[in-house]
Parts: sequence; C-alpha cells; structure tokens
Amino acid sequence: MALKFPAIHWHPVTRQRWARFRGLRRGWGSFWVLLGAYGISLFSEGIANDKPLWVRFAGRNYFPVVKFVPEDVFAGNGRQTRPDYRALAAADVFAPGSGNWMLWPPIPYGPLESLPPGSIELPATATVTATPEPRVASADLDAAGNIVRAAGDSEYFRLNAGEQPVWELPGEVRAGLAARFGDRAAGAVDARAAGPDGQTAWISLSPYEPRGAPPARVRLTFREELAAGQTKKAVVDEQNPVFPAGFPAPGTPGWVFSTEKEQVRYPFRPVAGHPLGLDSSGRDVAARMLYALRTSLTFGMLLVLATMALGTLAGAVQGYYGGRVDLLGQRIIEIWESLPFIYVLILLGSVYGQSFGLLLGVYAVFNWIGISYYVRAEFLRLRKLPFVEAARVIGLPGRKIIFRHVLPNALVPLVTFFPFLLVGAIGAMAALDYLGFGLPPPTPSWGELLAQAQEFPQAWWLVLYPALALFATMLAGVFVGESLRAAYDPRPYGKLE
Repeated sequence: MALKFPAIHWHPVTRQRWARFRGLRRGWGSFWVLLGAYGISLFSEGIANDKPLWVRFAGRNYFPVVKFVPEDVFAGNGRQTRPDYRALAAADVFAPGSGNWMLWPPIPYGPLESLPPGSIELPATATVTATPEPRVASADLDAAGNIVRAAGDSEYFRLNAGEQPVWELPGEVRAGLAARFGDRAAGAVDARAAGPDGQTAWISLSPYEPRGAPPARVRLTFREELAAGQTKKAVVDEQNPVFPAGFPAPGTPGWVFSTEKEQVRYPFRPVAGHPLGLDSSGRDVAARMLYALRTSLTFGMLLVLATMALGTLAGAVQGYYGGRVDLLGQRIIEIWESLPFIYVLILLGSVYGQSFGLLLGVYAVFNWIGISYYVRAEFLRLRKLPFVEAARVIGLPGRKIIFRHVLPNALVPLVTFFPFLLVGAIGAMAALDYLGFGLPPPTPSWGELLAQAQEFPQAWWLVLYPALALFATMLAGVFVGESLRAAYDPRPYGKLE
C-alpha cells in the first residue's frame, strides 16, 4: 500500500515572493552556493579522512569510514584498537598482486592528523648563493694625513705610501682622526666614502681610548661596497647540479658560496599533496578548512533557529497580550541584555569546559533579544486587526490565535533576517575561536587558523585561505539576505519624499 503525504498548499502571496526571489540572480545563485557548500561539507568524512573509504582484504569488503574495523581483522594480533591504515597499506599483505587494496578519499588526511616531517615530499633541489668577496685594504696615516703603510687590496683603492688617500674622507672620519691624534676618547666609525671614478667604499676606524700620548699613526680600513644585484642565486638538482650561464663555478676565487636546502618546519607552505599547506601542528589545512565549513554553517543555523525560537516566543507573548505583560517583559529583557555575554561564556567554559553545546547554548540565550523586538512590533500591529478580533470573538484560546493566526502574518522579519543572523553567527564563532573562547582545540575552525597566523606571520596561507572562506561565506549570506528583503518588499523600488 503506497504511502500518501499531504500536499503543501502555499499561499499565493508566498508563491509570488518566492518567484521574485528566484528572479534575483545574485541572491538565488548565492543561495545555491551556500546550500551546495553545506551539502558537500556534510560528506567531509568521505572527502578528507585518514581512514580509507573501502578496504578489500581476504576476499571481504570493509568500509572504515562508516563502521569501525579493529586492527585484529587485518593483522591477526588480537588488538581491538584502530589500525594505522597508512602503515598497513605499506605492509606486505597489501603489496601489489596480493588481491588486497585500499581506496582512499580525495584528501587522504584527517583534520586532526599530525603528519611527520619526513612524510612531506620536497623537490630534490638546493639553492646555491654566490656572493662576491669584497676587497679590503688598510692604510696607516700619520698626523699630516699621509699614508705610511698600506696593506691588502691597496692597488684597487689606490693607497700609495707617501701620498694622501685619493678618497674624499667623510666628516665623521676626519673628526675621528682628529680625536685620535689629539689623544681623546672616540668610538668606532663606519662611514660611506666616495672615491675616484665613481667608486664607493666603507671606511672604518676602531674605538680609541686615551693613552697619555697621541699615536704616531692611525689605521683606516677600506671595504668595497658591493653594488646591488651582484649576489647570484641558482636552484640546482642535488644529484646533478647544472648552473645557469654567468653563474660562477663553485670554488672560483673572489666568491663566497653557500648552499641552502629547504627543511620541513611547521607551519609549512603549500606543496604537492597539500595544496593549502600545513598548520603549526602539521595538519593538512585543506582538510581542516572543509571540516570548519561544516562546523561553522551547522553552528550558525542551529544558533539562528534557537535565537528565532526564543525571540519569537518572547516577542509574541509581549506583543499579543501587551499592557503589564509587555511592560514586565521589556524590563526583564533590559536586565538580561545588560549581562556581559563574554564574561559569562568564559566563566562557564572554565567550570564545565569548552564545547560546541555550551557555546551554542550560551550564545543562544543572549542572542534572541534583537529578534524579539521585531516580532513584538509585528504582534502589536496585528493584534488589533479584524481577523484577530474575530478569532477572539469565536472563543479561540490565546495560544491558537498567536501561533495559527498572528504568527504566520508576522514571519516577514524572521525570513528576511535569517541570512543576516546566519552571517553574524558565523562571524561571531570565528571571532570567539580566534580569541580562544570558542570551540575546544583541536576542533577545526577558521578562527583557530587565523589565531595560528597571528603567531606565525610568515605563514601567509594560514591567513589567506580562512579569510577567503569567511569572506565568501558571509558575502553569499548577505546577498541572500538582500534578495529576500527585496522579494518581500512589494514595491519595485523605493524613494524618499
């Protein structure tokens, strides 16, 4: 016998509003983007997981993602714990040709799985840096400024004994020489000087302490200033290094060579197999982003539903009964609104521990006040209309009038505010996770990834991808809200008069 379900008969006005909403392409498209993203996130275990989707072993099929399979099934060691599927896949029992195999999800990493640095495959390359060795010379000057003795690359700097330096000595160098020949204390000097043919160099003087008699000569050190771009870098294969044209061969005199090979230190940049990089604990950011999407949208929708239920109930009772009930309700709401939400959350979190349910419950009991004002205003407007008065005259109880007659006509603010409340809930959750007062670690969260980015400013991927996800989700929610508001507005346009 076939089951028959009662058909839903929509009001003509509701059908018109829905048709107007579908005609607004930006909002309609954003609605399907949000719905599709949430639908995909509901199957996160099948997209990103450290357990295989399907295991074929000894002629039998196992589905670890759906049902727990103990290690004893594969190893026969009597252990009833969760097996290490990665180590198991590398064992001989799953060697090619054994008839046993595993089917992994597209992202074969779990959101809580910390990967060892050795598992990250890096290209077998090294960066070789060749820096020209700057020429250095020294010149001993007497009190008359003549060179007594020159050493080092004196020919390059044109330092000839018996002559004065051809370099234009900076003022601080001349002042340093005067202080030393006057046997006065002087600090170290390092100044840039100009020479012949547009040459530049750094001239240095070492610190000086009075000795009771002025020195017969003072040593100046000349150091060549290297022009920008003289340092050369080349990325070469470690096993067969081939240097580009113009790059000095290792061991060339006058050049200093250094070799640097990239090491895996968490957080680590995007690489093959981890397109969004890894966080500070070695966890795959793509897997955590996917699970964080489901957590954020689930939290947002549950919070909005709870908020609307509480706010609608409070606003409906106040608006329908009015008078003393309304006055008393408003005073209670004002007192409740003055309580510090964040302090209450911190206090309860320290006593009972952070959890999804605690965060949802505490936020819900403080977040309903705003929507109650809109519902109260709608009920105050509708309670004196003829259809409500007729319902009272025929003797219907107050609860039936509220929920069956008045509330369906007061749903406009609830429907139009839903996307905006959802966006606010997602943003609030990310902010609380960023501050450390949200979900307990290591729960995947966009805010938690942003908090890691603050600790590791060089990890740009920890800022870029969570920020883009938050921006796209909240922007889509705003587009849906704007379109719903336009669909529920019967006027094709508005104007100021």
